[in-house]
Amino acid sequence: MSVTLSVSDYLRDSGLAPQFGDISAKVAQFQAQLRQFIATEPVPEIKWQYQVPELGEGGACSLFGQLADEPYDLSAILGGQTAANEQALQKLSAIVAFYQQHSALDWFGIYQARSNVAGEQVLVKLAYYGAASRAEFPLNSEFAKISNNSTVGLSGKAKVINDVAAYLGTGGEYYTCDPKVQAEACLPLYNQSGKIIGIVDAEDFNKNVFTADAMALLVAVCLTIPAYLP
Repeated sequence: MSVTLSVSDYLRDSGLAPQFGDISAKVAQFQAQLRQFIATEPVPEIKWQYQVPELGEGGACSLFGQLADEPYDLSAILGGQTAANEQALQKLSAIVAFYQQHSALDWFGIYQARSNVAGEQVLVKLAYYGAASRAEFPLNSEFAKISNNSTVGLSGKAKVINDVAAYLGTGGEYYTCDPKVQAEACLPLYNQSGKIIGIVDAEDFNKNVFTADAMALLVAVCLTIPAYLP
C-alpha cells in the first residue's frame, strides 16, 4: 500500500480543520477499523455497469427518477475489465460498504479524476450506494459553477453543507439530482504528493448530519481510498 497524507496534513489541505477542529484521534480509530474491515470481510460484488439519470440541458439531471435507457459501463474509461481493475473495484466497494454500515447516510460515492473516452477531464463514479446518479462530472471551471463535486475536484478544498435549503437561500449554487437531499459533504482525495486525484460525495435526507464524528469517519475513508484507486 502506498503512503498517503497524514491526518493533520489532510485536515489542513482540505480546509476542514477550522470548521471541525482536531479530529485526528477519531480519524485514526476509524482508519484502523477500516483496514481490519478490508482485510477480513468477504469480497463484495462489484458493479461494472450501473443505471444513470437522463441528463437535460446543460448536462444537469432531468426529471428525478427518469433513467437513461443504457447503463453506464466503467470498462471503457478504465481500459477494460482487467484483473487489476477488478481488484481495485472490489477494494473500493468494500470501503463503500464500511461507510454505509458506520454512517447510515442515504448516499455515498467515490469518484476518480480521469480522462473519459472523449478525452475530457472528468470525475468518474467508481463505486457507490444509494439512488442512481450521474456517472461523470466535467472537471472544468464552467461546470464547477453549478457542481460541488467539480468545485472540490478542481480546488482540493472540502465543501460541507449541513442545510441545503439554507445554502440555496443565501445564493449558493447547487447541482440538484435528488430533491430529497438536505445535507451534502464533498471531500477531496489526494495522492502522496498532495495532488487532487478524485473526491468522495456523501449525502443524506436529513439536515445537520455532518458532525465532528461524522467527518472523522469520512476523512478516514478519504485517507484510505487513494491506495486502491485503479
